[in-house]
Amino acid sequence: MEVAPKSPDPVAPGAAPGPSHIRLTSHASGHGALPIHWAAASAAERGPVVGTTSKRSHRNVIGTHSGSYSVYRALAVASGALSPHHKADLTNTSPTDVIGPYPQWSEPGRIVSMDPWGARIAEVFAAELAAGYDIRPTIAVTKAHVILPEVIEALQSGRLKADGKFLTANGAAMVTKAAIEPVWYLPEVARRFGCTEADLRRVLFEETGGMYPELVTRSDLEVFLPPIGGQTIYIFGNPRDLANPAVELTARVHDECNGSDVFGSDICTCRPYLTHAIEECIQGAQRGGVGLVAYSRKEGRALGEVTKFLVYNARKRQLGGDTADQYFARTECVAGVQDMRFQELMPDTLNWLGITKIHRLVSMSNMKFDAITKAGIEIVERVNLPDALIPDDARVEMDAKMAAGYFTPGAVPDADELKKAKGRQLDT
Repeated sequence: MEVAPKSPDPVAPGAAPGPSHIRLTSHASGHGALPIHWAAASAAERGPVVGTTSKRSHRNVIGTHSGSYSVYRALAVASGALSPHHKADLTNTSPTDVIGPYPQWSEPGRIVSMDPWGARIAEVFAAELAAGYDIRPTIAVTKAHVILPEVIEALQSGRLKADGKFLTANGAAMVTKAAIEPVWYLPEVARRFGCTEADLRRVLFEETGGMYPELVTRSDLEVFLPPIGGQTIYIFGNPRDLANPAVELTARVHDECNGSDVFGSDICTCRPYLTHAIEECIQGAQRGGVGLVAYSRKEGRALGEVTKFLVYNARKRQLGGDTADQYFARTECVAGVQDMRFQELMPDTLNWLGITKIHRLVSMSNMKFDAITKAGIEIVERVNLPDALIPDDARVEMDAKMAAGYFTPGAVPDADELKKAKGRQLDT
């Protein structure tokens, strides 16, 4: 369907000229879109994910690649900095380590929120690329050195030892890392959340202000590339060992907390948990095992950083001060819900890596534990955060979580204990 704009604006100097009409994608048009058979046994049978905007007849998904960064791509095109017809040159971009395929890739319902073939499209869809299909990788795998002050301190204090293989003499951890964009297979995503696909599509359409009309008009398109953040995984050791249940696996699934992870805010334990897990992963790799940190972009319990800071203000200004017994209540008052991370989709990354057993899970979250075990992955031991690493102002968070049933090897605070720990005031 084509709709002519009422009064097109003139093209700004240097900007890319746009079409003289607006092309709606609410209805199928043209020919050439390749079918997607989710969870097929091979890449050829599954088919590529094509979210291009340059040749719309080839599109077989709702949305476009790059998650939330697709909006920045639109700005680049609108400003004339990027040609809307640019195709990525994938020369020398192949993964540094081959992941899979593993049995989980073709087991129905095991991977529903990412494309397991997303790192290997230049290899497995070479013929389609040669035929002119604009297929973009949704996963990239590379190698890196990770340098953290906490790891350097652990090296200097003797808790960690440099070996030149997993940890250098200057404290750099040697890792394989992968960036993963979200790719949702809507029928199975709906099943994970216990709703119908029709309801999921309708609510996604309505709650994004009608951003993707194909959600309600194109039932033939079952794959959605949502405009949200993805995941980054860090592997300490041989990536192939992740799929071997005989090799000790130390793992942490970590949800983004910019204030703590990057800037070291002391109101929560996010960075201490993250850096402690990295230290545990390095030690695990040095024992002959493998370590994994899976980092998800779910800022502020997926409520966003603005909401998180509003909750901080409410906690610090409430009558009686910032106490553990009111920790979750303040979040609900502002956001209407305690947590929107919903770990139902989180195990997909673990399934992509072929993981069937986690020997040591560095986490106190029961939501994560339950989601992982429900996915059929065994967890042998849970590793808590040592008390010495808990910032004073984060004691409120820890006590509240333990009282709410989060994992702890120690005593669970009772109602009286929850009122004892108090966080700092805003101006102290």
